[in-house]
Amino acid sequence: MSTNITWHSGLTRQERSELRKQKGCTVWFTGLSASGKSTIAIALEQHLLQKGLACYRLDGDNVRFGLNKDLGFSPKDREENIRRIAEVAKLFADSTTMALTSFISPYAADRQLARDLHSAVPKDSSDSPLPFIEVFVDIPVAEAEKRDPKGLYKKARAGEIKEFTGISAPYEAPDKAEVHIHSERTSVEEAVVMITTYLEEKGLLEVKS
Repeated sequence: MSTNITWHSGLTRQERSELRKQKGCTVWFTGLSASGKSTIAIALEQHLLQKGLACYRLDGDNVRFGLNKDLGFSPKDREENIRRIAEVAKLFADSTTMALTSFISPYAADRQLARDLHSAVPKDSSDSPLPFIEVFVDIPVAEAEKRDPKGLYKKARAGEIKEFTGISAPYEAPDKAEVHIHSERTSVEEAVVMITTYLEEKGLLEVKS
């Protein structure tokens, strides 16, 4: 635990938003491996950038090459993996950038922790909670196994990968995700429209002139 530290206030989020002419938020993709999370997140990132919005995608595999390269896939390491990413996403969102995260994030408690971090504001701060949009990319395990682009399900079935989500480790599906996508019957383009529509309805895509 850190000690002897003090929170230093600076620009308010409202001031940053007015100066950058954008609002920040986190769009949190969750779902089984091979559900299409990253594919949809990449397409959404491209769409938002083309609209003139600052956004950045944090991918489950990519962060394990750097920030989280010291973590494995045990329940404890998965929890720490999500905690770190949630903190990073919150920083992006606080800077008025749209953070897109694509992580299996199989445990409901860990996703709730990420949501709670975005809801928390420093004491005496005038900032409001940061928008947190959970996107559940839903797919039956059987369909994910048919896709299996990385051959991970095959290895898990053969016992070569321990604690693999959906096979030998649990996935706790969200019951109140802001956006629920059935990826086996929804195209990437349709998924992007669904998410964009939600963001527009919440006033998060307004680019001030």
